[in-house]
Amino acid sequence: MIAVALVILLIVVVGGLIVLASSVRVVQQFEHGIVFRFGQVQRDGQMRPGAVRTPGLTAIVPIAERMQKVSRQTITMGVPGQDGITQDNVSVRVDAVVYFRVIDPVKAIVNVHNYQYAVSQVAQTSLRSVIGQADMQELLGEREKINMRLRAIIDEITEGPWGILIERVEIKDVSLPEGMKRSMARQAEAERERRARIITADGEFQASKRLAAAAEIMSQDPAALQLRLLQTVVEVSAEKNSTLVMPLPVEILRFFERAAGGPGRSEDGGEGKPDLGERLAKAEEELARATERSSALESTEDVPPVIGLDEPKRRASEVAAPQDEQQRGIGGGAPGAVEEEQPPR
Repeated sequence: MIAVALVILLIVVVGGLIVLASSVRVVQQFEHGIVFRFGQVQRDGQMRPGAVRTPGLTAIVPIAERMQKVSRQTITMGVPGQDGITQDNVSVRVDAVVYFRVIDPVKAIVNVHNYQYAVSQVAQTSLRSVIGQADMQELLGEREKINMRLRAIIDEITEGPWGILIERVEIKDVSLPEGMKRSMARQAEAERERRARIITADGEFQASKRLAAAAEIMSQDPAALQLRLLQTVVEVSAEKNSTLVMPLPVEILRFFERAAGGPGRSEDGGEGKPDLGERLAKAEEELARATERSSALESTEDVPPVIGLDEPKRRASEVAAPQDEQQRGIGGGAPGAVEEEQPPR
């Protein structure tokens, strides 16, 4: 009898230990435990007391209750690439990343089956919808705006009914067709070329203004131009060239010509000949003097020449006279005339 009692006692102790082990649960810090009593977590439309267990050591009734743990950590889920056509009829492929966490574990377990898969499907459909509503420029340059719009669409579906908060949505990559990439590359190259030409033209304009100002300053003091010339010579000679080209200003030649008193130039740099007014006044003065010397002339040849007026005519007559005499001698001149040998030209 004693042996039978010991066996029964041993069986009871082992059974108690098994029941105690099955009733004790440990909830991690990042988890919440949902306890179902006879399959119910709510009673009369309200949450049953003790249905949600906080982190720590807790116990449940082995047969009547069942616990399911829900992680409250932020879950990172990649959205597969979705093909779509933008509002401006450009075919693109866009993939994204969704960050979400459970804020109501009861709704995440009771209202939806496999909430992670559900969030993934909602993100894919919402991503396609956003692609169709945006144009290519927004997808490439205004991603923050697209991210906010996509987050609002997904969060509206998941937060209320499923108890899941969408923390952030990021578009990871936008794939464009090869033809569109080449077109965009040509557009960017043309834009860079336009900006480079504008900058070059602006630099030339500013340089011309500076040069004009420098020329104005140098024109006030000719010595500044000479100093600049000497500085240029020093810079060229520093290159160790075998040939040195030195420009000579025209003003130096004019200075030496005026200093030498050249016949072709006057002191003011003009021609040596007097102007027409001076020549006429001088001619009238000579004519008055000739009239005072002889009031009566025997012939027209006795009229003295007028200096400045008759001098060109006289020269023309002197040139024409030898030509007439030569023609008379060649074409049958007077008998007995001896032809003179013309010097070679």
